[in-house]
Amino acid sequence: MDNTNDKKLLEVKDLKVSFFTPAGEVKAVGGITYDLNYGEVMGIVGESGSGKSVEAYSIMGLLQPPGQVVGGSILFEGEDVLSFDKKQMVDFRGNKVAMIFQNPMTCLNPVYTIGNQLIEALRAHKKDISDAEAKKRAMEMLELVGINNVEKRMSQYPHEFSGGMRQRVMIAMGLICSPKLLIADEPTTALDVTIQAQIIELMKDLQKKTGMGIIFITHNLGVVAEICDKVSVMYAGHIVEQGQVNDIFYNPAHPYTLGLLRSMPRVDAEEYERLIPIEGTPVDMLNPPEGCPFAPRCENCMQICLKKMPPYVELEEGHRSACWLRVQEYLGEKEVHRHG
Repeated sequence: MDNTNDKKLLEVKDLKVSFFTPAGEVKAVGGITYDLNYGEVMGIVGESGSGKSVEAYSIMGLLQPPGQVVGGSILFEGEDVLSFDKKQMVDFRGNKVAMIFQNPMTCLNPVYTIGNQLIEALRAHKKDISDAEAKKRAMEMLELVGINNVEKRMSQYPHEFSGGMRQRVMIAMGLICSPKLLIADEPTTALDVTIQAQIIELMKDLQKKTGMGIIFITHNLGVVAEICDKVSVMYAGHIVEQGQVNDIFYNPAHPYTLGLLRSMPRVDAEEYERLIPIEGTPVDMLNPPEGCPFAPRCENCMQICLKKMPPYVELEEGHRSACWLRVQEYLGEKEVHRHG
């Protein structure tokens, strides 16, 4: 694993993404910052519509109109991804960064064999590879992701595979060019719980073998606990809390993170312990609140929360949260009044 390198694998700085619709500008991502080291797994957690996937598509250059990056930067190994031309982007996508999507059925072409699709994915980036070499590599990848009888499987079509097997094929396709970063966009959502566990186990195993960095996008905190080193919690286009996985689970500092944890069933809970839902509804992104986006749903909401976005407070190294309660707690009442 390449941890000797001081350079970060990925640095996202103040990234802003908007969708310009007839109804107005939707600020899908409102200025997020994080970095990822070589060989690290980061979870991006949040409910539907929080901007998790939009941010990932921006890194991959897959953002469709009317969406566009309106501010900030994305650096991959120190290179500015947003300045890449079409040719550089094609080389970057697949060779250096790959993505797995949440529904493998819509990502695999029903009229081509699995082997054909894997070989095509490889050929797109390694044009001079021989037929025999490409086939060998495709079969190795299927074996790596735990598919048996690969010779036979290569000539089968997607409909002959179960959901879990198709997701394994998608992972094989993502890894066939040995990328340094894998973005997994809710890769286990369409699968049942036992298959989910197998896919998570497989990804952990592959991560150890290849040493690649992974961004794991999900709304499932249980998955995060299983696979991630650190976590960014997103709400309404903002990262509201960031930290190592243990900080987020054992010392959550933002009311939204706390709400997510309280609404999740726990194995060690008493049988009469009720799950507590987060009251209210998600923010209307066309008319977001002036202050903290979570304020209208927050039980600790203060006057300043409705008026002003809170600054990030560094709670301890690598753990930060954007919440006026933490500003008050760590920086004192005066600081809240000064901002207010």
